Amino acid sequence: MKFSVYQVSRRGGRPKNEDRMGYSYTRSSGLFALADGMGGHPEGEVASQLALQTLSAMFQRDAKPILADPLRFLQDAVLAGHHQLLRYATDKALLDNPRTTVVACVLQGKSVYWAHCGDSRLYLLRGDKLLARTRDHSYAELHGAMLQSGQVPPADGHRFNRNVLFTCLGSPGKPVVDTAGPVALQPGDRVMLCSDGLWGSVTDDVIIRQLSQQPISDAVPELAEQALRNAGPRSDNVTVLAVEWEGAEASDAAPAVSTRSLGDEVFASTIQASLAAGEHLSEELDEAEIERSIREINEAIRRAAQKRT
Repeated sequence: MKFSVYQVSRRGGRPKNEDRMGYSYTRSSGLFALADGMGGHPEGEVASQLALQTLSAMFQRDAKPILADPLRFLQDAVLAGHHQLLRYATDKALLDNPRTTVVACVLQGKSVYWAHCGDSRLYLLRGDKLLARTRDHSYAELHGAMLQSGQVPPADGHRFNRNVLFTCLGSPGKPVVDTAGPVALQPGDRVMLCSDGLWGSVTDDVIIRQLSQQPISDAVPELAEQALRNAGPRSDNVTVLAVEWEGAEASDAAPAVSTRSLGDEVFASTIQASLAAGEHLSEELDEAEIERSIREINEAIRRAAQKRT
């Protein structure tokens, strides 16, 4: 398995960054995930971090080196993240639960599988064609789908705030988790995960055009900066993670990760494993931090290869 990946997160005009992103992989399977902690509820940055930690921990447990059932894994892992948030709120005696959206995908066996809860999105592109996009769990998107299907009349002019969700992790009720796949991948296919800070300020047409016409190492930061410019001083957090499957040789800015030399038990991840007591989450995820993680992963791969020889 070989892929190129590039990710960026910007705080925008918010007091802190409550988005988190990262990826984990074995020799034959890769997990890519993004979570957007929800404002208006306590500790959104903790919620998004716990969701990703749970996904990564379960991936490490179950991918040996492949997942037996990627869709079942995604469903179970997202729900496990939800229960972690409920447990955290109980342990801390919080009056309200931390909440987060999440979108995650698994690349395995030349196919992609994905799941989401909330309004963080996944886009799947082949060339300049959009093959798939997740549908937000918002009342606005639900109402639009009902209009298209004729379930409500076009004269119904009720408008919903696009930010109002009907499900998320950490909510009192069981969250809605939508899954899809497998979708067969071709070399050069691109998968992008993003928070609503991106798609809320940049149209799908612009996202598709830039992601299809530029290397992901150029398209991802440019899209993030464009979202910040469009939204102005009150911009939401903007977080984007893009993966190119078995593409051409990557540039230094988006190094290719080849997992073919990994042993069956080797696991690598850019997702922070755990939080020590009293430790604060960083409020800005910059490229220097990401590059350090990639270097550490590559060094682990090199050591694993040396042990086998």
